[in-house]
Amino acid sequence: MSEPTQSAQRLRVVVADDQAAVREPLAAVLGLSEDIDVVATAADGGEVLTAAAAGPVDVVLMDLRMPVMDGIEATRRLSEEYPEVAVVVLTTFADDDSILGALGAGARGYLTKNAGRQDITRAIRAAGAGQSVLDREVQDRLLATVRTRAPVEGQALPGHLTPREREVLALIGQGMPNRGIAEKLFISEATVKTHINNLFAKAGIRDRADAVRRAIEAGLA
Repeated sequence: MSEPTQSAQRLRVVVADDQAAVREPLAAVLGLSEDIDVVATAADGGEVLTAAAAGPVDVVLMDLRMPVMDGIEATRRLSEEYPEVAVVVLTTFADDDSILGALGAGARGYLTKNAGRQDITRAIRAAGAGQSVLDREVQDRLLATVRTRAPVEGQALPGHLTPREREVLALIGQGMPNRGIAEKLFISEATVKTHINNLFAKAGIRDRADAVRRAIEAGLA
């Protein structure tokens, strides 16, 4: 069997920001990555949808505050019309409404503009692989928000999760990546992924951000 071509491995990315002074340099920097092709840039949510329609697009790096159509509405529309396109939010805003609005609309990642190039490319790659990445400030804010309304321990989870699945969920709730979970539990990353897939299916968890919320609500984190 022949090796996959380099182009087949590259993620097709749209960079959306209403400020050209941010959008164009960011697109240029991301384009230097060996596994990322910036296929379009967009100044508003409407242009994002146009780019997705022209496709194919794997990931949109999405600003939130844009004219015509903001990033949250654009993310919601993408989730409905182009569910194969992952969204990573990159914004200056880390307030509760922005974070919960974006994640609720279907964003797989949320970064603030303090993030460096490595953080951004890591989040894009994770989103392209179906995973979620939240930067530390956003994760702390999300944890604090959910903790203020956490119900009784165990209430948010089905009873048929195994002890190991609960353990994995607890570590996700603490913000630990798969590699860290594997090291903590002395198991392989492949086994961690299997536990995550199983517990997500059993508990109806949508993505990693939802898993953090559910872990906190269940009193596991």
